[in-house]
Amino acid sequence: MIKNCLIVGGGVGGMSAALALAKRNVAVELVDVDPQWRAYGAGISVTGTSLRAFDHLGILEEVRERGFVGGGVRLRNLDGSVLMESLPPPDDAPLVDASGGIMRPVLHDIMQRHVRAAGVKVVLGVEPVAYDQTDQSATVTFSDGRCASYELVVAADGIFSKSRGMLFADAPKTKLTGQGCWRIVADRPAEVDRLEIYVGGKIKLGLNPVSASKLYAFILEHVPDNPWYEEAEMLPHVAQLLEPFGGPIENIRAGLGAESMVNYRPLEWLLMPQPWHKGRVVLIGDAIHATTPHMASGAGMAAEDGLVLGEELERTEDVGKALDAFGARRLERARMVVENSVRIGEIEMAGGNQIDANRMLGDTTQKLKLPY
Repeated sequence: MIKNCLIVGGGVGGMSAALALAKRNVAVELVDVDPQWRAYGAGISVTGTSLRAFDHLGILEEVRERGFVGGGVRLRNLDGSVLMESLPPPDDAPLVDASGGIMRPVLHDIMQRHVRAAGVKVVLGVEPVAYDQTDQSATVTFSDGRCASYELVVAADGIFSKSRGMLFADAPKTKLTGQGCWRIVADRPAEVDRLEIYVGGKIKLGLNPVSASKLYAFILEHVPDNPWYEEAEMLPHVAQLLEPFGGPIENIRAGLGAESMVNYRPLEWLLMPQPWHKGRVVLIGDAIHATTPHMASGAGMAAEDGLVLGEELERTEDVGKALDAFGARRLERARMVVENSVRIGEIEMAGGNQIDANRMLGDTTQKLKLPY
């Protein structure tokens, strides 16, 4: 087992790896380029994949307390009338059958406190600018001029990973899907007690509870020309997108304002071929398998990466073998999530058969219930 490690990136994947390694008595240092270590975005959906990983990380109960964990889904027509609904699983059902949501800043606050409590050294406002490796270590030069050596570096620096570019000159570029995702936060009506999806419109609209009092709405829009929105344009555009919808959406639309935390990003994806490591530096999370939100599994997959990496490093003193084993365990699971998520988005944009998309979603969800 390695004795020390650097984690690059303080998101869900990086913090999961930090917790998994600190639990195994590795001296962990985590760096994040943001001096405030902030979480960007509004709410996040969590499926059984994420919840199981959170349980293994020791944060599940806090996610339950500060977020929303339940299950079931309700389909509505454009006018808000209920088309179909499934009940949440019983209390004694397996965790992988549940789902829910949580505010991104709340999830990050939970994980950040656990990372610090685990004794991880956290350094903010810096990032690696160069890696120099030997067979036994990686020496990292940081943006503040400092240099330090580590037995292992875990690069969890996201879809636009600079580490990926430094290590792999021929790494693939991210690909735009043609969809854009809007997210807003709103007060949660009592009737919204599970995930709700509106069907029949030109856009895909969903509501997901993220706490006892709040929900977040996600809106998937076909944007083949990848437009840029000025901040002043965002709320009016969201209001326009929500205009055709009835039911709870009418009050949500009327309440749009600065507190809505409107967030937009064009959807991009990446699936990097293996190897996912070079020498003593390994990439995890969105740096190697960035997915779209159609499976609501991005956070869960990143957290699983951190957990699997810890398990494989514990099994052998040969770091290279451990990193190879990590990649072997994760590749097909990552491929399934990324490729099926992208395919569901393609079906939505083409106006294809939603039954096919729902079947693909259901089949993939069932496979993700298998142990990681």
